Amino acid sequence: MSYLQESDTSSTVHKIIFKAFDQVRGADSIICNTVQELEPKTISALQLEKPFYAIGPILPEGFTKSKLKTSLWTESDCNKWLDSKPVGSVLYVSFGSYAHISKKELEEIALGIADSEVNFVWALRPDTVSSIDPDPLPKGFVDDTRDRGLVVPWCRQIEVLGHKSAGGFLTHCGWNSILESIRCEVPLLCFPLLTDQFTNRKLVVRDWTIGIDLGGIDTNVNRRDVSKKIGRLMKEEEGNEMKLRVKEVRKTLESAISPIGSSQKNFDSFIEVMMTRSRSMAK
Repeated sequence: MSYLQESDTSSTVHKIIFKAFDQVRGADSIICNTVQELEPKTISALQLEKPFYAIGPILPEGFTKSKLKTSLWTESDCNKWLDSKPVGSVLYVSFGSYAHISKKELEEIALGIADSEVNFVWALRPDTVSSIDPDPLPKGFVDDTRDRGLVVPWCRQIEVLGHKSAGGFLTHCGWNSILESIRCEVPLLCFPLLTDQFTNRKLVVRDWTIGIDLGGIDTNVNRRDVSKKIGRLMKEEEGNEMKLRVKEVRKTLESAISPIGSSQKNFDSFIEVMMTRSRSMAK
């Protein structure tokens, strides 16, 4: 993980994360938004240290149709544009709500998207590269791809992923994004930027085989590779096979939160432990 490789330990992010490491040592137990069957070895190792309860995925039923805003930013409505595109033909692109990438990396990704000739929705925050560079896309990119692309500052991600035209997700590999993509049965193109995202990529690409590794800030990305891998995900048989596998992973998520599923059982066990401790303290 990136924060274990940093030579500069004075950064704000580094301090926040290592404070969390210190605090978790004092916890009596841990609950986590993951699924026992998806990370069995990691969870078993953690359970040797202290009680650890996998209770995910924390995704309410019908969440793709919820009207509840998920951020304070203005969210563009992409539905009309998505409705005009064929089923499974749109690549959704987003690097999340926090992480930043270099202008060079963003330009290469943009040029690769242009070369791929696929339909796309790109949620591109104005500060993705820098707060002083609100328009980091290559010159002419928006005009050249206007017939098949939609670039917005922000949108309701779950609504886009849940639309029938969504066929792939170029993502920074944030954990919530991965769970939402699996729930919507959309395979992934992985470009991790920091913290746990590199580990998440490993799960998606190597363990569950529901995505393709695009690289990340730990590699040099170029337009040719971007275009080629978008094609593999969106146009070739490899992508179709991943769509079948992501359906199976979704079934694992759904089974976990069923009345007899692992996450439901873990949550019940956690509640029982808390109730027992509460009764003991009350005596």
